[in-house]
Amino acid sequence: MSASTVADFVAALPKVELHLHLVGSASLDTVLTLARRHPDGGVPTELDALRRFYTFTDFPHFLDVYRQVNLLVTAADVVTLVTELAADLAARTVRYAEVQVTPVRHRMGGVGYDDLAQALVDGRTLARERHGVELGWVFDADAILGPAGAEETVDFAVGHRPDGTVGIGLGGSELGVSRADFAPAFHRAVAAGLHSLPHAGETVGPGEIWAALTDLGAERIGHGIAAAQDPRLLEYLAAHHIPLEVCPTSNLLTGAAPSLAAHPLPALVAAGVPVTLATDDPGMFQTDLDAEYRLCHDVFGMGIPELAEIARTGARAAFCSDELRTQILAEIDAVEAAA
Repeated sequence: MSASTVADFVAALPKVELHLHLVGSASLDTVLTLARRHPDGGVPTELDALRRFYTFTDFPHFLDVYRQVNLLVTAADVVTLVTELAADLAARTVRYAEVQVTPVRHRMGGVGYDDLAQALVDGRTLARERHGVELGWVFDADAILGPAGAEETVDFAVGHRPDGTVGIGLGGSELGVSRADFAPAFHRAVAAGLHSLPHAGETVGPGEIWAALTDLGAERIGHGIAAAQDPRLLEYLAAHHIPLEVCPTSNLLTGAAPSLAAHPLPALVAAGVPVTLATDDPGMFQTDLDAEYRLCHDVFGMGIPELAEIARTGARAAFCSDELRTQILAEIDAVEAAA
């Protein structure tokens, strides 16, 4: 099977993306626009300097850069980023995406909660009307802000609940941060009808994935690549149909995986764990969802049937409407049949 055949198939393949951070999604052009709009933010305002700025030495350095490029100071900035993200997704045949937003960080940056909620509603409407992309919101607690930050995140999600709200996440550093400490906030979110979608097992071992499952009631796991180290955990994830949101390029560039050749994605798939592909922070990692699918062919040897099944896994794992899920699955079947 030629690479061009696979590339054509991937380009036509309808997709969902379930692990995508709003701030990290900003393209280089968008970041430059925001950096020039807010020059006191300390982010480079020239392209070559910004590219160098996005060279990460390790995962903590990546987190430092990520927080610095949070240049969303006004509601208009939020709408700009959401609509430009939707245009990028549409260009990759993404029909539905769940976007992680960290409301406490935006409040700290100057965007009030009422303005943030309205900006997300406005951006989501424009994404649908202009680009045909449906967006859902996962409100992400930054682990470094501790349980109090998670409680504030739940307050926003439950109190404002912008159209498209689907769940609560937990991102940021895992080192020295226990998932179990965030259980009260997650229990309150779940009781309010939100889904539990934390990161776990990105840069630490499988114990934090177990904690996400048992203490946070996780329904999907962000990253979760450390599951490959624990056969019992692999069996559990497969038996309970708990998907992992796997982001290969992100894992490589942050040092979470030593190389693509050593990435555990093939072992996860072989164990029967539901795996969906995502970009994490595509603007910062200079990737897109098509590139992640092509990588699975080029590096892991996946053919069209395997790539189509990953796309189906994403659609099944999404918290979109049943009508949209059925439509996406039918489109995947049609594109695979044509290939």
